[in-house]
Amino acid sequence: MPHAQASITTRQPVGLQLRDWRQRRRLSQLDLAGAAEVSPRHLSCVETGRALPSRAMLLRLAERLEVPLRERNGLLTAAGYAPMYAQRGLDDPALLAARAAVDLVLAGHEPYPALAVDRRWNLVAHNRVVPLLLAGLPPELLAPPLNVLRLSLHPAGLGPRIVNMSDWRGHLFARLARDIELSGDAELVALREELLALPAPAAQRGPVELAAPAVVVPLQLRMEGGFVLSFISTITVFGTPLDVTVSELAIESFFPADAATAAAMREFRLP
Repeated sequence: MPHAQASITTRQPVGLQLRDWRQRRRLSQLDLAGAAEVSPRHLSCVETGRALPSRAMLLRLAERLEVPLRERNGLLTAAGYAPMYAQRGLDDPALLAARAAVDLVLAGHEPYPALAVDRRWNLVAHNRVVPLLLAGLPPELLAPPLNVLRLSLHPAGLGPRIVNMSDWRGHLFARLARDIELSGDAELVALREELLALPAPAAQRGPVELAAPAVVVPLQLRMEGGFVLSFISTITVFGTPLDVTVSELAIESFFPADAATAAAMREFRLP
């Protein structure tokens, strides 16, 4: 995968950015031209800088290439157009409905853990169950911005508590590789390098397998007293968002993978 570690930068001309996104998606010029209903010759001229795409054409190409909203703004700026998608904090009054929806999903999932992260896996929100599972971890790892991947894989974090660490580590790196492939985010590349340098379980040392993640990989957490909680998770994202922040939010909800875990979670006393 020649583009797995490359980042797409808005400092490049718009044609080169489009070419990079097309190659990242493994499409030929003919494939993309057909999907976006433009002539292959015109697309070639756009990629080489001999022609400037119209705003409508640029947005159509970005849609077909599944370019994230943050990077679509970069494409528009590089072509001389105004950015189209706003980027606000989740506490912005304009995003009250989105924040309320996140809080509703998180609270409604109790007594099981659920959390929301941004595209770089930084914790944005969580329900009341999550802190109970993180009790006793070093305050410096829990200080904002709390990166969920770093906390999960760090030897001073959740790492020693995860029973199936080898499987879970491979699963997380596979998800991270997909995020990098989809977004071209250089900060995610840097995060992956940082996490790869962390001590790994003996069974998982050496190169990390970046194949597609398994259908279901449970998270098995050993709690105080030796009892193991086993969870499977699902990911929820907003449909057709028009704000960068909202488009990058993902809610991960954990469900009990066995009856013992379900019973134990019902016994938790929530604050």
